[in-house]
Amino acid sequence: MKVVDLHCDALLKLQEDRTRSFTNHPDLNVNVKRLVQGDVALQVFAVYIDPDIPSDKKFQLALEQIDLFHTKVVDEHSQMKKISNWQDIHQLKKGEIGAMLSLEGADAFGNDLTKLRTFYRLGVKSLGLTWNNANLCADGVGEPRGGGLTRLGFDVVAMNNDHHIWTDVSHLSVKSFWDVLNKADYPIATHSNSKTICNHRRNLDDVQAKAVFRKNGFIGMVFSPEFVNGTEAATIDDLIKHIDYFCSIGGVNHIALGSDFDGLTTLVTGLEHSGKYQVLIEELQKRFKEEEVRGFAYQNVLNKLPI
Repeated sequence: MKVVDLHCDALLKLQEDRTRSFTNHPDLNVNVKRLVQGDVALQVFAVYIDPDIPSDKKFQLALEQIDLFHTKVVDEHSQMKKISNWQDIHQLKKGEIGAMLSLEGADAFGNDLTKLRTFYRLGVKSLGLTWNNANLCADGVGEPRGGGLTRLGFDVVAMNNDHHIWTDVSHLSVKSFWDVLNKADYPIATHSNSKTICNHRRNLDDVQAKAVFRKNGFIGMVFSPEFVNGTEAATIDDLIKHIDYFCSIGGVNHIALGSDFDGLTTLVTGLEHSGKYQVLIEELQKRFKEEEVRGFAYQNVLNKLPI
């Protein structure tokens, strides 16, 4: 069964060591060989810049990751197809893998909306205003003051709406989350789990999750044990508890997958890289209807593209 994965950090790993090949380098949880093994039909590649990087260097580093996306991911592999427009996803042929860009944090463009428009033109289709830190757009979940969106942040969400871009809430403070839900036309959570099942700050509580569902968004299950069961070791069964719970509160058509591969030091046992995706699918098929599993794996996302 084909899979859509809403979040990985392979571009950062490629930037950290440019000798790594995206074809089959074993240090990459996501590479072409493993995407094929896992029957991944669409992989979203995050552009992430460490908040501690000096402000005047962040835009250039983001451009370097996007250049690596084009040169090492897309140009070197004929089966990897860049998603420039939402319609491109529906036009993928058998054996082709869609490759799409997202931006994890507004730090890369600061308060320069010309830079943001440049990211749109380069193919960014999903934007989270923050990582865990605060920036000029909003407070992230790790900012102690817990503030919401700034005037600039509201302007960015409005631009996302105008350009039919997903606004990702996964790393936002609670106040920022609600500001986005009230403003965004296309809110999603690319990599978060249920706070009821695992009380981690990066997970969403029931009220937040239901709000995403009402806005016709979706929540991508993340494979970090810390977010799955609060330990350094978690199983596929532990992960499925989050899916089962979200289904119980009305989310069966709003569940997706957002592994955070290549952004984690520990992973769910049995889901150590994208080549293992069909193991998860097989376990889901034991517990849910086939139509529901197709939804979790890919169809819920395809049904909610902002086109």
